[in-house]
Amino acid sequence: MSTPTPRPPGREQPWTDEGAAPGRVLVLTRNPISEAVAAIVTAVGREVVVVDEDAEGRGAEALAALGPVVGDAVVLCDHDAPDAPRVLRQALASPASYVAMMASRRRAEGLLAELEAEGVTGLERLHVPAGLDTGGRAPGEIALSVVAEIVAESHGRRGGPMRERR
Repeated sequence: MSTPTPRPPGREQPWTDEGAAPGRVLVLTRNPISEAVAAIVTAVGREVVVVDEDAEGRGAEALAALGPVVGDAVVLCDHDAPDAPRVLRQALASPASYVAMMASRRRAEGLLAELEAEGVTGLERLHVPAGLDTGGRAPGEIALSVVAEIVAESHGRRGGPMRERR
């Protein structure tokens, strides 16, 4: 066990280990982006569960078994998953605090229209496309933007540049 480095007098640390324990990050399905999300979520000290969805589209059953609670984040990393709309309906009906899906803007528009036509409620909670607008295109960059959005949301923030916050 290491000894903490003493702080100079009068200087506050910019972080704290205190506060409410963050919820889990539930990620469906396993792919390069979800693996990067898992690595980053672990690095920020949150529990992550990555679900391997099979070709039968059993993501909704897996999500039900995990039982999302307040504080949890649900992230669907495969917009082509056979049961993506069903998973999102279920996630939005749960008490999860953050619900998102990776998707292009075009796919997002189509999915939102489909869910709205079905009368799904809570669509204002759905983050699609998921993540902050960082411009990243590589799996790790995309994952970073999603995890940053989850962290910002969990602290009631929008996720903009610190220099613009006064």
